[in-house]
Amino acid sequence: MAKGKFERKKPHVNVGTIGHVDHGKTTLTAALTKIGAERFGGEFKDYGSIDAAPEEKARGITISTAHVEYESPNRHYGHVDCPGHADYVKNMITGAAQMDGAILVCSAADGPMPQTREHILLSRQVGVPYIVVF
Repeated sequence: MAKGKFERKKPHVNVGTIGHVDHGKTTLTAALTKIGAERFGGEFKDYGSIDAAPEEKARGITISTAHVEYESPNRHYGHVDCPGHADYVKNMITGAAQMDGAILVCSAADGPMPQTREHILLSRQVGVPYIVVF
């Protein structure tokens, strides 16, 4: 099934979630699509449809970057959900290179972990100008 044609009526911003494995990046991505769909229209993507590959489901981790879209009253967002596992850092770099800003997801229970720090460094190296912490 073909997606509907995107009409550029609002400014477009590329954002993404970065951070350590199992800190909640995909959960936050799903929540953002839910709020966007409920309040402003668009498509809700649940956790299972974001990490849809069989290996991702079996291992419970994000392996490849996932792309979702949502809107606010003022902007259209393209969102890249990056993998947090160290084995898939190349996929994270590919996703971060497209971002205008990143959401660094850090577990309050665990605090900053090795991939948290590495994702900050790599995001800066590929030119992500803004990082907010969640």
